[in-house]
Amino acid sequence: MPHIPVHPSAEKRHRQSLKRQQRNRAIKTRVRTASKNAIEAIGGSDKEVAATALQKAMKVLYKAASKGTLRKNLAAQVKRMLADKKAAALVENYAGQWLQIRNLKLVQPDAKTFPEWDRALAAAMERETEMLFETVMREDRTVMDFVAADYTFVNERLAKHYEIPGIEGEAFVKVKLPANRPGGILGQGSFLTLTSNPNRTSPVKRGKYILENILGTPPPPPPPEVPNLDDKNRKELHGTLRQRMEQHRVDPVCASCHARMDPIGFGLEQFDGIGAWRAKDDGAPIDPKGQLVSGEEFKGPAELREILLTKKRAGFLRCVSEKMLTYALGRGMEFYDRTAIEKISGALEKDPKFSTLVLEVVRSVPFQMRRGEGDHRKFSDAPKTAAAAPK
Repeated sequence: MPHIPVHPSAEKRHRQSLKRQQRNRAIKTRVRTASKNAIEAIGGSDKEVAATALQKAMKVLYKAASKGTLRKNLAAQVKRMLADKKAAALVENYAGQWLQIRNLKLVQPDAKTFPEWDRALAAAMERETEMLFETVMREDRTVMDFVAADYTFVNERLAKHYEIPGIEGEAFVKVKLPANRPGGILGQGSFLTLTSNPNRTSPVKRGKYILENILGTPPPPPPPEVPNLDDKNRKELHGTLRQRMEQHRVDPVCASCHARMDPIGFGLEQFDGIGAWRAKDDGAPIDPKGQLVSGEEFKGPAELREILLTKKRAGFLRCVSEKMLTYALGRGMEFYDRTAIEKISGALEKDPKFSTLVLEVVRSVPFQMRRGEGDHRKFSDAPKTAAAAPK
């Protein structure tokens, strides 16, 4: 039988058809994997309902992908998914892990020092932080609200703790913050309690938390065999907490790291170990002044927050970009991810809305090139860059 030559254009169309089929099979596999992982992450008692809802959402994405319109309409799809009620999982999982508010269930302040502490107060603090995150996400507000927000959410129990009058009942309401409490995370009881010791505040822990989770510049771990401030076997220190810490920093081994952490923590010393406002510590007036290692000076929490919002804005945007990319990839960051992080934070500089953050993460090369199977770990399983907090 004589050989019949195939026209070049027909052969090209055939190759394109095979590529489309291969691409659609890959998309379908990724959709199934993503759906399975999401259902497992959400958990709960009614997985069948979760599965049905997720499958409907995934069908929308698969339909757009198979038509080749997913990338074209990516921004609209991201905003649609963030507006969906199922995005509550992002609040619970990502916010809970980035800001560490899940650990509030493990915290137990000293009952004699803080008799007002109970589980109801801890639950209210956790919900307050979740509601701030949810508001930024649902209303597509600027991510700077995580530090800049002049509002918060309280019920009667939390309002009493913050000395905010006129709030009754268990329902949470949005209120304007009093002048003495900085906005965003810095003034919330969840952060202030998590970064305290059981019987006192810890400027070191508070400074370390902000360096790691707000500025993305974690300090190195403490040198081995350096005693804690409360160690009974070390040389006795005297005075207020600030004075004792300044004596501790005389040791050159301790000074380099503490110079970065302590001033930030001192700026928040007017909040006690469970986030209540105070003017004195053990009868002595509190001195909330400080100076960062980069030279900026402040006289209290309001000025410290202003520095974070202005002079340290780029650092915060880079940090929140890294945290979201880490969560999305399910792994820690590597040196080759720096380009993607800079691109995401650069987009946030121009448009700091929450949807911009998510959209730029989805568009990033590391996310686009991640495996579709067998490489989906929870954020909590990713390598930690931060060492255990010193006392």
